[in-house]
Amino acid sequence: MKTVNAIAVIGALICSFNASRVPGADTGAQQPKLRVPDGFTIELVAGPPLVSRPIVAALDHDGRLYVAESSGSNDPVEQQLAERPHRIVRLEDVDGDGTFDKRTVFADRMMFPEGAMWMDGSLYVAAPPSIWKLTDRDGDGVAEERVEWFQGGTLTHCANDLHGPYAGPDGWIYWCKGAFAEQTHEVNGRPWTSRASHIFRCRPDGSGLEPVMTGGMDNPVDVVFTPAGERLLSATLIQKNGRRDGLLHAIYGGVYGKQHGVLDGHPRTGELMPAMVVLSPTSPCGFERYESDVFGAEYRNNYFACHFNTRSVSRHILQPAGSTFASANSDFVTSDNVDFHPTDVLMDADGSLLVIDTGGWYKLCCPTSQLWKPDVLGGIYRVRRAGAEPIDDPRGTQIDWPKQSVSQLWELLADDRPAVRRRASETFAGRRDTAEMAEFLARLEGEGEAPAEPEPGARRTARRSARPPGSMLDGVWALVRLETEASQALVRQLLSHPSQQVRHAAVHGVSLQRDAAAVPQLLKILRDDAAPVRRVAAEALGRIGDKSTVPPLLAAAAKADDRVLQHSIIYALIELADAAATATGVGSDNPRTAAAALIALDQMPGGGLRAELVTPLLNSPDDGARHAAQWLASRHPEWGGELAQWFGEQLRSLKDSPSAADVT
Repeated sequence: MKTVNAIAVIGALICSFNASRVPGADTGAQQPKLRVPDGFTIELVAGPPLVSRPIVAALDHDGRLYVAESSGSNDPVEQQLAERPHRIVRLEDVDGDGTFDKRTVFADRMMFPEGAMWMDGSLYVAAPPSIWKLTDRDGDGVAEERVEWFQGGTLTHCANDLHGPYAGPDGWIYWCKGAFAEQTHEVNGRPWTSRASHIFRCRPDGSGLEPVMTGGMDNPVDVVFTPAGERLLSATLIQKNGRRDGLLHAIYGGVYGKQHGVLDGHPRTGELMPAMVVLSPTSPCGFERYESDVFGAEYRNNYFACHFNTRSVSRHILQPAGSTFASANSDFVTSDNVDFHPTDVLMDADGSLLVIDTGGWYKLCCPTSQLWKPDVLGGIYRVRRAGAEPIDDPRGTQIDWPKQSVSQLWELLADDRPAVRRRASETFAGRRDTAEMAEFLARLEGEGEAPAEPEPGARRTARRSARPPGSMLDGVWALVRLETEASQALVRQLLSHPSQQVRHAAVHGVSLQRDAAAVPQLLKILRDDAAPVRRVAAEALGRIGDKSTVPPLLAAAAKADDRVLQHSIIYALIELADAAATATGVGSDNPRTAAAALIALDQMPGGGLRAELVTPLLNSPDDGARHAAQWLASRHPEWGGELAQWFGEQLRSLKDSPSAADVT
């Protein structure tokens, strides 16, 4: 108890120099030796006493870094919830040299913080059992307004009930629910209860809450998004033994992770969905997409993941693999120091990469961290490309944002600077209900078909691209964020855009908003487009709910040659829940169509699947169809008699057939 009190006293002393200037790091403190690839440098840019045990962080539009800082406590979570010993500190780089040198306690008395996101002038922090919205209204650097934005309602002994939140390119807020405690939320106007892990999402005003993905893994952590809007997830314990952690392509409606009772009652489309990257017990956590060209064009849209247990940050280069991705994996930051524990990674506006090392304090529920070392402090490191050209005004602070017209904001969506594009999208969405926006959208619609997407790497080094900015992916997402009739009409125009990525993002937009007017175009995409876009079109058709789309979905199943595409088609059939129309696929000459129909019937309410419909596929020459039939049979012990009779008939037919010797 004396140790805990001592830590509280130290925390109070640290808080006492609120808003004072201090050095970014204590140069006398021992720092872990870190390795980066040739051509890169890494340096400590914030350490004790500026920040002692950082966990996660988020940057605002002015480059201030909001850091969730642990007190060092590993007390039972109920005690931590009562005492709230942790804090959020705001770090500033006053002199612009890349090292932080000013600290302000933005919010004290926080429960264990497990995620941070800056959006629309507020900091959102997951602190189980809730997500808090923290706002500094008077500009003094302290959040005097605290709103409990989301109530998860559960707090288990490992506090892995909640991670996030994360800003989607669509303007929605995403977060992860871990542990296996039961939560009940209102989804589509009805109570919805689950013990499983999930990715959830809703609008910033809290409306539209829905689960996106379901898991039997214990601890889904960080969500990032591809340029076209696909979700990627870092997670632990996706399998029971051996290589048990991983990175996932988190498909809508997918059920991932290890087999567990918490998955009972959730619709399935076959065996558990595969992981994109399977890892040893590395405890992957912080996850980031690198959007800049500063590291070199070969790094743009690479992904970086922290690994708490293996003291590293990995690099992942994704390549299309059917309707999903394959990943080329390599180390990017490594250390042999046992107390180096990276927990978050984020790209700064200048193209550098910030890596957060939490230090040696954490041991709560961590099998690889059994020694409590609150005296081993962490720090924040910056990775730079040696010799990289500096970016002029990387955050757009010289732009007079309030005075930008809607047209000017639209142009800024094509800017070279990722931070400027993000701010432009946010500001553009904030003009949603203005007359100026209505006039602008009407003018865009009158211009007809959107211009072609530039080739990869075509963004110019000038501050604004010479190409029409509506051709950029950021323009698609800006329109999706508006959620008006006029913006939805423009998104529908983009469904026929010559760029596959633009079409892909536009389909995500109509799927999110369940835009029924897009059905004819979605059916064409489902029939003719590339596999990744066909997959999202199937997802959209299921969400929209037009039962007339069942036959084309069954036809699409015949061409679905990867598990992820098959999943989205089957899940759409399950959501449409038209048993009579789906049953027509059972007798299809194509075994993939028959298998999709059988699984959908089994999983939809009132599907009425019977054993005699499944047994013909048990010896199908098509591997996928045969495995689907075996999976269905394994889930129905009540079919024991019928299955025994079928197997008996198969054995008798083998006995009565000519032997190989007779044939010879």
